[in-house]
Amino acid sequence: MIADVIELFFVFLRQIFNIRFPSMKVMKFGGTSVGSAQRIKDVAKLITSRGKNIVVLSAMSGTTNTLVEISDYLYKNNPAGAKETVNALENKYKETIDNLFSDEQYKRQALDAISANMDFIRAYNKPVFTVFDEKEILARGEMMSTALMQLYLLQQNVNAVMLPALDFMRTDKNSEPDSEYIRTKLLSLLEDNPDADLYITQGFVCKNAYGEIDNLQRGGSDYTASLIGAAINAEEIEIWTDIDGMHNNDPRFVEGTTPVEQLHFEEAAELAYFGAKILHPTCVLPAKLNNIPVRLLNTMCPEAKGTLIYNAPATHTIKAVAAKDNITAIKIKSGRMLLAYGFLRKVFEIFETHRTSIDMIVTSEVGVSVTIDNERNLPAILDDLKKFGTVTVDKDMVIICVVGDLEWQNRGFEAEVVNALKEIPVRMISYGGSNYNISLLVRKSDKVRALNLLSDRLFKNK
Repeated sequence: MIADVIELFFVFLRQIFNIRFPSMKVMKFGGTSVGSAQRIKDVAKLITSRGKNIVVLSAMSGTTNTLVEISDYLYKNNPAGAKETVNALENKYKETIDNLFSDEQYKRQALDAISANMDFIRAYNKPVFTVFDEKEILARGEMMSTALMQLYLLQQNVNAVMLPALDFMRTDKNSEPDSEYIRTKLLSLLEDNPDADLYITQGFVCKNAYGEIDNLQRGGSDYTASLIGAAINAEEIEIWTDIDGMHNNDPRFVEGTTPVEQLHFEEAAELAYFGAKILHPTCVLPAKLNNIPVRLLNTMCPEAKGTLIYNAPATHTIKAVAAKDNITAIKIKSGRMLLAYGFLRKVFEIFETHRTSIDMIVTSEVGVSVTIDNERNLPAILDDLKKFGTVTVDKDMVIICVVGDLEWQNRGFEAEVVNALKEIPVRMISYGGSNYNISLLVRKSDKVRALNLLSDRLFKNK
């Protein structure tokens, strides 16, 4: 009781005096960036040269997929298969430790930390394995990567303090981040460790409103970094990956792409949602609401400028193109729709009932077309839609998203986009719903050609 009163008192003081950490940055590193002993050493060198900041780490590359595989064995009541996979994963970590530590004391501590996590997984031998058990297992990936990083930094005489994410990162009963709880707990932890050279914490993992180990879903380490940045009013949030910023097109399919130097928060959100994998879509909102710049940087090339995301002024230019795969288009045609109110509400209620979100929508007097990226409930959705009209489905589609300063007064941009694709059949076009995005639906077989045609028209010929 006394401890709660003291904590509330300090919260009150922080609110009055606006105690924050505005000179501190949040630096997030993905799994590839810490995917080997050498990568961990490189990241350690990088973060120790950039001041006193909070470092958010994902699990080492490949670890989360392996933990999912282990969980799958346990779901299938095959503990032997799970333990074999655990053993293989542990051997990988032991090899990493051998290459990472020169001091026997820290090497032993690292081995103990990894063994403790592996033993935790091996101990699972329940007749019924649940999703809650899986989340506990998945959390071990970030726990292990942060343990190795902290111990390596301590070996290098860096006072690196662990801020366990499970001590401050929490979601509410609606599975949304509990921002006030996160801020209060995190500021308290920082104030308890004022002499640290660096702070290390886990991305992705959290606790839910009931105190159970949970997570922020795939890509959640970006979200963790953004939530931490908002909580401490950070100077900047840095997302470090293996590519030098967000490119103006997909470099896997288009040659000669270049990083976009600056993006508005809204532009970045559109690109992230529609296929630019470098940034998770959820990362943008907390930073945007708190006006904290987000910088995308390359761990393999730290000197590269990367991409700065902030409330950038209007540029009257098209910035980038992205593509979202595995799209299904659904058209509902009904003569009864003509002049009838309530039709769209009934259509949307069907998708809401089946918990399926819509990406694009276009309407006419007698029909409506929508796209979805999740076919799990498609048969039930189609059955319900057929009550209101004739339904047709096009699968294996792709949404091509063109992003930039696309205010309708900026004449000619939509014509540029459409003319670039004049040789490609376009199933749907969505323009005007956003000031930053034109979306076009094409066949999967036309995706690569469409991306290259847009790049030639919008960027290379300028």
